[in-house]
Amino acid sequence: MRDWAKARRERTHHLIELGGLVQKAGLVDLTDDDRATLLGAFLDIAGQLRGSNVTTPDDLKTRWKRAGLHAFDAEKEHVKKKEQETSS
Repeated sequence: MRDWAKARRERTHHLIELGGLVQKAGLVDLTDDDRATLLGAFLDIAGQLRGSNVTTPDDLKTRWKRAGLHAFDAEKEHVKKKEQETSS
């Protein structure tokens, strides 16, 4: 496979994963799949990370990471419970 094709596939896979995170966070449903609203939210987040807010970018990232890790853990527990229910 050519290098450019491999790089394109990797980029596509990465973008699909990012879209999955948007879906997993419930943002698609909460915004009625309004892409302008999602983009505005992402631009606001980017502005906060650039420091145009009282909260420091590091504090924001720490808060978001904790929330994301908690959501991942909760999903794992939910899947684990479903698997236990179906095997019982």
